[in-house]
Amino acid sequence: MKIEESSIVETNDYRVIIYPASRPFETKEAKVITEKLYDFLATWAAHGKPLSSSFKIEKNQFIVICVDEEKEMASGCSIDALGKIMREIDGEYQLGLFDRMKASFVENGEVKTLKLIDFKSKVRNGEISKDIQVFDFSKNTYMEFIGNFLLPFERSWASGIK
Repeated sequence: MKIEESSIVETNDYRVIIYPASRPFETKEAKVITEKLYDFLATWAAHGKPLSSSFKIEKNQFIVICVDEEKEMASGCSIDALGKIMREIDGEYQLGLFDRMKASFVENGEVKTLKLIDFKSKVRNGEISKDIQVFDFSKNTYMEFIGNFLLPFERSWASGIK
């Protein structure tokens, strides 16, 4: 189910898994990805027990999977199954969903993604202003995601770049 249609109460601090693409999705890609994830999550289970889960595509570039582990914990096998479908999507569209050595940020209202080494270099050289907002893909819970997924540079992990 899509997060907008989810029966999960947003105050629950459920588990979040973020898959950041290296580029925005084309309209057709987003439609197919949505259909595949909708179908997968409808049958996603841990040890035969259905997982209460949802997803959303954030900023047309980040796939956010949510699971309410208060109802049922996601098992290693269920996380592997999610990884398998995400690898299929990644392979089909070459999205870089598993490349964690990149940085995504908002500059002049536009989402941009660079290799991490290039991002750090451009910050150090002053080519990227510190007036940007930076995405943090390390969020593990929905409450962290809501409040800290996109932060001003000075409050983000990037502020430590020297």
